[in-house]
Amino acid sequence: MGCSATILLTGKNGQVGFELQRALAPLGEIVAVDHADCDLAQPDAIRRLVKEVEPQIIVNPAAYTAVDKAEAEPALAQAINGVAPGLFGEEAKRLDALVVHYSTDYVFDGTKTGPYTEDDAPNPLNVYGRTKLAGEQALIASGAKHLIFRTSWVFGAHGGNFAKTMLRLAAERESLKIVADQFGAPTSAALIADVTAQILGQYLRCRPASADFAYGLYHLTAGSRTSWHEYAQEVVRLARTAGKPLKLGPEDIQAITTADYPLPARRRANSCLDTTKLRNTFGLVLPDWRQGLRHVMIQLLSDR
Repeated sequence: MGCSATILLTGKNGQVGFELQRALAPLGEIVAVDHADCDLAQPDAIRRLVKEVEPQIIVNPAAYTAVDKAEAEPALAQAINGVAPGLFGEEAKRLDALVVHYSTDYVFDGTKTGPYTEDDAPNPLNVYGRTKLAGEQALIASGAKHLIFRTSWVFGAHGGNFAKTMLRLAAERESLKIVADQFGAPTSAALIADVTAQILGQYLRCRPASADFAYGLYHLTAGSRTSWHEYAQEVVRLARTAGKPLKLGPEDIQAITTADYPLPARRRANSCLDTTKLRNTFGLVLPDWRQGLRHVMIQLLSDR
């Protein structure tokens, strides 16, 4: 077998899916789909899609990601996040294909003092976290070859995210209040896509001896950690340095607590994930989160 593959990619218009189309292109033929092509809440649609494409690799960044809305739509969130990954796994096992799936720090309750490792026991606090954990478990139970990447605080030049929201609000308001007691690693969609491509390149090069490949669950986030408050300040600082006209500066962003800003879905104080296993297993470097933010901010500001 050669070093290229037919790759089925879901969620092509999402933050990560958009970047994956670019990053995976050198690895083979990419069949990229979105909700209009395949509704992941419909099991028959998933099975039909895989049978039509017959991929060697299925990459599934598609998800129900509306964390607060999920509290009111648990069945839909479960169908997309909890059931669909297992169906992809069942179809992949039939084809001897690999499934790459993306999960989240929301599977943890955030009470640990340090970064979470892959061996820490999950304890999700909300519907979104519970459904994403169910998806991990369903994929593992399918018996398919799999890579599960848990990530956090995803942002990119494409799609909606915290950095874009802060940029818009800073142009409209003279002050902001942002939560300062939740910590994590803002992780660019481009980094997630590039790491995925690096690892899949290793996988393709090791075929047909792929039984020896290091399948399993990994944490994938940018380096270092910050709070939402510090993250917002950095977005504004970079925009101002680039000459973007804003109504506020970093000093005008007030730090508040989670209790000051209640939301339908419970949040975790600690979203930090330990990436040692991924870095050591695949020989990769995960740069500081500020590097990815600078790159995305250049794209965002040049578009305006």
